[in-house]
Amino acid sequence: MRTVTLGSQGLRVAQQGLGCMGMSEFYGAGDDAESVATIHRALDLGVTLLDTADMYGPHINEELVGRAIADRRDQVVLATKFGIVRDPADPTVRGVSGRPEYVRAACDGSLRRLGVDHVDLYYQHRVDPTVPIEETVGAMAELVAAGKVRYLGLSEAAPATIRRAHAVAPISALQTEYSIWSREPEAEILPTLRELGIGFVAYSPLGRGFLTGTVRSDASLAADDFRRGMPRMQGENLDANLAVVAEIEKLATEKGVTPAQLALAWVHHQGDDIVPIPGTKRRHYLEDNVAAAAVTLTADESARLAAAGEAVTGARYPDMSLVNR
Repeated sequence: MRTVTLGSQGLRVAQQGLGCMGMSEFYGAGDDAESVATIHRALDLGVTLLDTADMYGPHINEELVGRAIADRRDQVVLATKFGIVRDPADPTVRGVSGRPEYVRAACDGSLRRLGVDHVDLYYQHRVDPTVPIEETVGAMAELVAAGKVRYLGLSEAAPATIRRAHAVAPISALQTEYSIWSREPEAEILPTLRELGIGFVAYSPLGRGFLTGTVRSDASLAADDFRRGMPRMQGENLDANLAVVAEIEKLATEKGVTPAQLALAWVHHQGDDIVPIPGTKRRHYLEDNVAAAAVTLTADESARLAAAGEAVTGARYPDMSLVNR
């Protein structure tokens, strides 16, 4: 797998990473042994960027990733996030914090759970509108100076926020949802990142699995699968969005690839500064995803996929208040 640069500060990663969130929460029951095997297989196949966060679980996903990489730390570009605060008594209740003292405490907690002395890429998971971004990023920069963090990132931040943050300390990567059916970053975010020399990490590049054709109704999802509450996978939206999947499946059949490989190939073809991090907790899906890096698209094929995605209906989240701040 090719290696690419994220940002202008020297961060190098494989062209595709692995999102680890679903190994511990949100997508039904997990299997820690299979998840660890999936991480090991990813490293064997040349994947380097592993993505987790303190809120996944909460906390147990970092512990899982830490166990998986304990004897392979030198093969990993380790990314985690802070900023979404979950109520210990009721983890469904969430807030955000960008307070400097919270930033420092969150980092120490992540290092402890991951079993490492530094994180390679540390993101603010969501922007806290009550704390100036300059204060939050200033605290993040202190972590770099202390050797606890190598590179800094933001997630779901608006262009003006990105500029303000980058003026305080170099931001190497922005993470935001991006896929055939989530192309909002193309309007302002990607141009801003390219102007400033910041890399782009695309989460949910498979539309939370929907673009692979494996979700036809909520009946196929576990009772605790958070996708049951996603607007795009409900009612009339779901029925309409299956037409997007049908077009992906049609072209995938023509090319002799899987829908997942085609959807990932589309993201790869949007620029070498974009690194998708498809999530999975199973080795066979991982292997399918990694093979997407070798799939080429013609200009016409890419345009067909983009046109199909324009027909999507429904918001990305039930509550969009935590994104694009």
